Amino acid sequence: MAQAVVPAMQCQVGVRGRSAVPARQPAGRVWGVRRTARATSGFKVLALGPETTGVIQRMQQLLDMDTTPFTDKIIAEYIWVGGSGIDLMSKSRTISKPVEDPSELPKWNYDGSSTGQAPGEDSEVILYPQAIFKDPFRGGNNILVICDTYTPQGEPIPTNKRHMAAQIFSDPKVTAQVPWFGIEHDSILMPRDVKWPLGWPVGGYPGPQGPYYCAVGSDKSFGRDISDAHYKACLYAGIEISGTDGEVMPGQWEYQVGPSVGIDAGDHIWASRYILERITEQAGVVLTLDPKPIQGDWNGAGCHTNYSTLSMREDGGFDVIKKAILNLSLRHDLHIAAYGEGNERRLTGLHETASISDFSWGVANRGCSIRVGRETEAKGKGYLEDRRPASNMDPYTVTALLAETTILWEPTLEAEALAAKKLALKV
Repeated sequence: MAQAVVPAMQCQVGVRGRSAVPARQPAGRVWGVRRTARATSGFKVLALGPETTGVIQRMQQLLDMDTTPFTDKIIAEYIWVGGSGIDLMSKSRTISKPVEDPSELPKWNYDGSSTGQAPGEDSEVILYPQAIFKDPFRGGNNILVICDTYTPQGEPIPTNKRHMAAQIFSDPKVTAQVPWFGIEHDSILMPRDVKWPLGWPVGGYPGPQGPYYCAVGSDKSFGRDISDAHYKACLYAGIEISGTDGEVMPGQWEYQVGPSVGIDAGDHIWASRYILERITEQAGVVLTLDPKPIQGDWNGAGCHTNYSTLSMREDGGFDVIKKAILNLSLRHDLHIAAYGEGNERRLTGLHETASISDFSWGVANRGCSIRVGRETEAKGKGYLEDRRPASNMDPYTVTALLAETTILWEPTLEAEALAAKKLALKV
């Protein structure tokens, strides 16, 4: 019988004031999580077993230590987007006292030649603190700091997508519309040593899709502890996480962030991704944001982006939504190019997607590019859902482009008329 790929979960979120709970030791062969601890001779790899329990417990006591009674200093974890545009980097520094605003934090630098973001002969990249969150791993007054990246001369480097987004969201026309975003973030979990989705038989396939969405039970739900740990850690951090669920493909989970206003949407998504990466790191599980890692009759992974402006949320807003859909149709290729690498493998017209080549919209239709909910139609106001972004999209790019296309950009009257006819839209 094929063995399911389900590793021993031992991830712990270090919230101050809670004692560590010893992990259960399951019987039989398990894709295990190995721990490392600092020994006098350097790093020592520890196998799971009773002979090492004391060492692990002593290390855990240090990790859980609350330093607040002994010093005013805090640890700030500076986080930034790396050279691929989707990877996350971080490093820690001591700050002399607790802070409440990123403007209280110093700029910092790192070696951009080691992250693919600068040449070796001029490798310094500067980190600008932009948003802070409570640190769920260290607890206390320690913080996570979302940064963007600049040259020493103050120019944003190419992977800094936040800079352009901030310019769009600070435009008076955009600010007046108070753009809200709710992002449904899919991800797929894979054991570190077996690049195959969590819960799938090694080298094989589970039963067809159908029983896994929002499912309960050890034969249908895989990775719930990771999802729950992430949910609580995000709440602790102050991220606007609003829900989570198991997805259609086994080993796939979704969490929702929002509603968030303007640039906050991107900050909160990147912070939530960092926390999820850290939790999967502790659990010995790999997080993949590939929009279609497994070919075949399986759903892909997206980042459906729900969006509204003040005008859409007010009476008569459905007409504003229709105008936004018209604009989005005219810039379909521009949006697709910015919505994630490998998205053509996901947007096939199957598995609750529209074809990447065609723009479409509909009410309650999950096979369209843009979906409008029944409640929005009935009330005549509300929001739209852009179902095109992939799970590896940059949230700064996607949210800013939606605002630009629907608020700042105006098509020609001729293009608007042709698009309205094609989409059967009366605007």
